[in-house]
Amino acid sequence: MPKSLITLCAALLCGTLSLGADALADPAVKPAARLVQPPLVMRLGKDEFRIAFGLDTSGCAVRGCGGVIRYSVAWRTEDGTRASENRRVSYRVPPHYGRALTVDRQYFDTAEGAHTTELVNVTVASISCR
Repeated sequence: MPKSLITLCAALLCGTLSLGADALADPAVKPAARLVQPPLVMRLGKDEFRIAFGLDTSGCAVRGCGGVIRYSVAWRTEDGTRASENRRVSYRVPPHYGRALTVDRQYFDTAEGAHTTELVNVTVASISCR
């Protein structure tokens, strides 16, 4: 490979890497998907819940996107048993939509329907977008 071609490739690679680093360092760059409000918890039964996540996906509105929301749930039963679980729910947004809603259906109890369960806390750990 000619030396000039190697120099050109190296210059292009360095320029691409520095552009990527600048974009990552720019605080004005918003994530492609983010929550618009805290998760909404809906009780459907003694131990059955729906957890809804509203997303602002304007960062990927032109092409559409999808990803995974990773979250944790702390819960307790009426007999005082406490537990926490890590969960995940996927979402998909078609092109030209700036908002999305995804809902996860979960049962939280130590025995099927034996207790009335209370959700103490829902915490979103991460939202991926591709």
